Amino acid sequence: DALMLPGGFGAAKNLCDLAVRGPACEVHPEVARLIREVHDAGKPVAAICIAPAVLAKVLGETHPELTIGNDADTAGALESMGATHMECPVREFVVDRERKIITSPAYMLAQSISEAADGIEGTVTALLEMA
Repeated sequence: DALMLPGGFGAAKNLCDLAVRGPACEVHPEVARLIREVHDAGKPVAAICIAPAVLAKVLGETHPELTIGNDADTAGALESMGATHMECPVREFVVDRERKIITSPAYMLAQSISEAADGIEGTVTALLEMA
């Protein structure tokens, strides 16, 4: 019904190699296939923390509106992959209704679990409403 990509360093290291190669990264082929299939089926996709970078790489040609918060370097990397970066406070999330994509900065900005939780919970709620 929907796809949710968790964040954390593992997303930048295991789902893709962004941590090593930056915007020239490659997404694991099975992860890329799954994202494309879910997106092409018109089902919603959500990504938390650094995981929106994976969506930027896979879906960049569709110019999705995504957020990782407000880090200029990471935002620039997403934009170089085709995404439109939207600045977003940690307790909030960005919804690209046209492409059915929801993203939240979480620990790209959070100083506490409660800050991250607000944005993540809103992201999950929006994802379930779109599913």
